[in-house]
Amino acid sequence: MKSGPAILLSTQEMAAADRAAIAAGTPGIDLMEAAGWQIARLVRQHYAPCKVVVLCGPGNNGGDGFVAARLLQRWGWPVRLGLLGERSALKGDAALAAARWKGSVHPVSEELLSGDPLVIDALFGAGLARPLEGVARAVIERIGELDLSVVAVDLPSGVNGDTGAVMGAAPQAELTVTFAAAKPGHLLLPGRDLCGRLEVCEIGVKPSTLANTFHNRPSLWLHKLPRPSSEGHKFSRGHLLVAGGADMTGAARLVARAGRRAGAGLATLAAPTGLTEIYQQDAPGTLVKPLTAWPDLLADARINAAVIGPGCGVGEATRRLTLQALAASKSCVLDADALTSFAGNPLTLWSVRGGPVLTPHDGEYARLFRYQGDRLTRARAGAKESGATLVLKGSDCVVAAADGRAAIADNAPPDLATGGAGDVLAGLIGGLLAQGMPTFEAACAGVWIHGEAAANFGPGLVAEDLIDYIPGVLRELREDHGRGSHRLA
Repeated sequence: MKSGPAILLSTQEMAAADRAAIAAGTPGIDLMEAAGWQIARLVRQHYAPCKVVVLCGPGNNGGDGFVAARLLQRWGWPVRLGLLGERSALKGDAALAAARWKGSVHPVSEELLSGDPLVIDALFGAGLARPLEGVARAVIERIGELDLSVVAVDLPSGVNGDTGAVMGAAPQAELTVTFAAAKPGHLLLPGRDLCGRLEVCEIGVKPSTLANTFHNRPSLWLHKLPRPSSEGHKFSRGHLLVAGGADMTGAARLVARAGRRAGAGLATLAAPTGLTEIYQQDAPGTLVKPLTAWPDLLADARINAAVIGPGCGVGEATRRLTLQALAASKSCVLDADALTSFAGNPLTLWSVRGGPVLTPHDGEYARLFRYQGDRLTRARAGAKESGATLVLKGSDCVVAAADGRAAIADNAPPDLATGGAGDVLAGLIGGLLAQGMPTFEAACAGVWIHGEAAANFGPGLVAEDLIDYIPGVLRELREDHGRGSHRLA
């Protein structure tokens, strides 16, 4: 794996990277030949020789398909090629690639799908700007009805490269081959599920180092992950403060335990009047103080991070706790009730400008922001408006910073849809912030560790299990960093 962060390119950024490679002296047909070779190589690697139908579109995606068809035929695979449109209408590099194909060219039609072939979908890829229609849509839908195996070139045709949305229809691919860098649509749902196995291949195009969208994986933040020093002590590892609530008393306890597992040297739970004993029951290492002491706790310089919201209840009391923590310049994670408490007047929260981490799910996001669109766009817009780092939770979780950086995670299993999982995530991020990890990196790391712990546990997961699996993930990260390798990248 590469040692650097995984850059994601928008469709426009990818097109610019292609143009830059050509301007630097690499002929476009050479890039197309390299792309076609990668497709054919991976088909030969993942499938036994079989009948293949290559569906080519009228642009460069189709040109890649012509190259792949020629190579597979040379290697002895029985190949039929279908073209959407007229061969005489092809232009530029796609026309050159088509001229090198000496086999028959058939119109794209459902008849090409007879005989249970392996389908190479080179119709449109990321360049599609409108919903599939006509014969292209009919053929794509028929592929699904026949349940044919599909290898997609760049993206399954019909999937938006920037948003992951399906434009009319799209096939379910077993393998997707893309080039130079993945795109947001490869990671955002439903596009991610339709891509199947994703292979990112080198063809001689260099992604811009100025890109600010990333695949959330350890190479993005591992160098910032806190590690205890031999001279450290519990106070140097940070002190996390957690606000407790009167009804859902388990939520704050999950937060505190997760924060400690993430490495915070100390965690203090502020318990409502009369509930101290409940909060002291199951975690003797967590300090418990009365919630009435909240202002005094915030005045303690050794307490450097706070998590507010899980189980706190919606209303003025939670708003007050939140604003006090932000005014005290603590690194804050605001979740659940701390977000909903500002639903009627989010500007009150943004005006403090404490740069917190907000961790809304889609419903909580809609109570604070009016932005519509795909998850990446909404996360970025919310972060910019609030001045916060925003974690838009979901299976395709997006972390966005106020400066425009964003990262998309793809390692969260469906098992994470369980009560209390969000509380554990808030505690994880809070524990990393308490140790001095930068805000954006802490949010990205917390999201990834959370997903990895869930994946390692597997079916039957409940929130409490996540906490016990955090140490194993941290151990693997630390060992990986110590070896200087990037196995987890």
